[in-house]
Amino acid sequence: MSSYALAGVILVTLVTVAIGIYGLRFARTTSDFLVASRMVSPTWNAAAISGEYLSAASFLGVAGLVLKHGVDVLWYPVGFAAGYLALLLFVAAPLRRSGAFTLPDFCEVRLRSKRLRKLATAFVMFIGWLYLVPQLQGAGLTLQTVTGAPYALGALLVGVVVTLNVALGGMRSITFVQAFQYWLKLTALAVPFVFLLMQWQSDGRPALTAPDGPRFPESTSVVIDHSTRMTVQEPTAVTVRGRLDGAAVDGPVTLTVGEHVVTDNTTLVFPADSSVPHVAAVSDERPMDWLLPGEHSQGLFATYSLILATFLGTMGLPHVLVRFYTNPDGAAARRTTLVVLGLVGVFYLTPTLYGVLGRVYTPQLLMTGNTDAVVLLLPAAALGGGVTGQLLSALVAAGAFAAFLSASSGLLTSVAGVLSTDVLGHGSVRDFRRSALVAGVVPLLLALFVASLDVSQVVGLAFAVAASSFCPLLVLGIWWRGLTAIGAAAGIVIGGGTAASAVLLTVLGGPLEGWAGVLTTQPAAWSVPLAFLVMIFVSLLTRHRLPSGVGAIMLRLHAPDALRM
Repeated sequence: MSSYALAGVILVTLVTVAIGIYGLRFARTTSDFLVASRMVSPTWNAAAISGEYLSAASFLGVAGLVLKHGVDVLWYPVGFAAGYLALLLFVAAPLRRSGAFTLPDFCEVRLRSKRLRKLATAFVMFIGWLYLVPQLQGAGLTLQTVTGAPYALGALLVGVVVTLNVALGGMRSITFVQAFQYWLKLTALAVPFVFLLMQWQSDGRPALTAPDGPRFPESTSVVIDHSTRMTVQEPTAVTVRGRLDGAAVDGPVTLTVGEHVVTDNTTLVFPADSSVPHVAAVSDERPMDWLLPGEHSQGLFATYSLILATFLGTMGLPHVLVRFYTNPDGAAARRTTLVVLGLVGVFYLTPTLYGVLGRVYTPQLLMTGNTDAVVLLLPAAALGGGVTGQLLSALVAAGAFAAFLSASSGLLTSVAGVLSTDVLGHGSVRDFRRSALVAGVVPLLLALFVASLDVSQVVGLAFAVAASSFCPLLVLGIWWRGLTAIGAAAGIVIGGGTAASAVLLTVLGGPLEGWAGVLTTQPAAWSVPLAFLVMIFVSLLTRHRLPSGVGAIMLRLHAPDALRM
């Protein structure tokens, strides 16, 4: 599998570089680098937006979460796709009519405040880098899984290619790259899935989850990377090489019903049709809970919080919003969003079904905790090690790399844009290229030294921060003339700041227990309303600080394009 997969990864990387070089022909001015001179058609832009939006969390993470947690996490793909509906209704066209180049630009255009602009710049950088790290991690995981190469190599490969593409060609160049990569990603998941369904049919449609939990379809060797506790549901004869329950073991053992402690670097060989043990921190649920939605109050709160984060977070993501500045006018921005809804909705059908079939063909991932790899391992696990399985695995690996490259390109462009205009320069082409190098190095270093984060969890937290900061700013800034710069800043600091603090606490310190853990791992349900309330309340207290000419600004945002020409 490794030779085919490596060839697929190399090919998609070379094609990405080639398309980026082609795009250099059209990148000349600062406007080309920041917003592609606002000349991108709705169809091209929709494909490019879909390409950058469908990131590591979409390609690998959604399937892994469905495999691990079941129906409770189906809200991830639903929210990711439905977020564009909110973007269509409230933000897309007025944001394009503002004439801004970046989110900090919009802050100054709408509220006439340089201090607010600097605050927005800080949050764009935080969200962009927080989102970039899991893309590079996913690249390392992919190359390591399919070829056995060191984790750092995949992260370095994506980091270097994306940084050079963005630095040399800017938005003009990556528009072509991202549009191509959307269709590659869709093909990379859809084609193997057809073969997987055919295999499932020929296998007699095995149960997705047996009454006593998932079972190993064949004799399976599992390597435990980190010391853990596992709960066995039935007596199981296994072969162990390592340490089990504090004793060194090298040979056959019968695991009794109950909890067992397994140390790191221990190998367990399970016979065919044996039950998959529940591993602490991976699958603590009862066997049938995977097929049922959570009913306890904490699970319900977390679900609503997740829906709010994904639905509203989309309209606050800097790398998504910056692409709407590339449309010729507001009407084109709306048409772009409609097309994106269709493209993203079609894509999200596939990773969800990969997670379901993972319960049949790769249940060992529930033990190792490496559930993000289900998309990569499923074709070979279901179809065997023949040429067909190897070629489909290579196609999936190429699609995964396309996901990392396209999402990283958009994120890096948005961060480089604000760095070049607000931190490291004044927006020239030279400033942009220098900023792109800085914007690429920071998340690459983080990804190399922090390799154990849950890809989808980190991305979900980035959505929560975006929903708690830029979403209230855009909705109130576009639709309420009473918003003041002080009110907007207070809402961003309190709403976005508390969400960012929850993110750092979860990522750096690990999730807390009970309600404290739910409130910090899924903060959007309280941080988003808090941000809206603070913005409104402080703006009412400072209504005498309304920017001059607010009526003309609001007319500019909402007047039909035909009247503005």
